[in-house]
Amino acid sequence: MAEENIIYVGKKPVMNYVLAIVTRFNNNNDHITIKARGKAISKAVDIAEITKHKFIKEVKYSKINLSTEVVQGERGESNVSSIEIILSR
Repeated sequence: MAEENIIYVGKKPVMNYVLAIVTRFNNNNDHITIKARGKAISKAVDIAEITKHKFIKEVKYSKINLSTEVVQGERGESNVSSIEIILSR
């Protein structure tokens, strides 16, 4: 999947991400991937649901991947949960 079709969820407001997804779907992209880790996972789910129910009603969930990533931090290695939500038309 092209890098331009991936939305990485961080600290921006939810509607910024929703707008980015709607814009990319309007530019004839068929698949958009939402990726998030840790505390941003719930925001990623909110983004997908808002996009699906309020803006582009024909969007479907193609695939949802859950995983654990090992991240090197100040205190050594730690496990961080991650999610990948693939939306398609």
